[in-house]
Amino acid sequence: ILEEENLVKKTCKELGITQKELAEKIGVHDVTVRSWTSKGKIPKIARNFMNLLLEKKRFLNYVSQTQKYLEISEQIKGAKIPDTFNNYNL
Repeated sequence: ILEEENLVKKTCKELGITQKELAEKIGVHDVTVRSWTSKGKIPKIARNFMNLLLEKKRFLNYVSQTQKYLEISEQIKGAKIPDTFNNYNL
């Protein structure tokens, strides 16, 4: 029960949303989400949905980080190496 109860709190915390906003994303009334938090009985489909929301956030963060690394890589490729570095056979 505690694990499921924490899933609602964890999802809201990681997504930076309220329980009411989570309810809107899932398509249920906010009272329903509050009851999941207090009673800990979350339907399997809602647990799966919350896990997918968390996975989506992790994926989008990964994509964002990858884009930043690619941009930095392109900047490095385009950068002229100063003459002082030529002494190091770069």
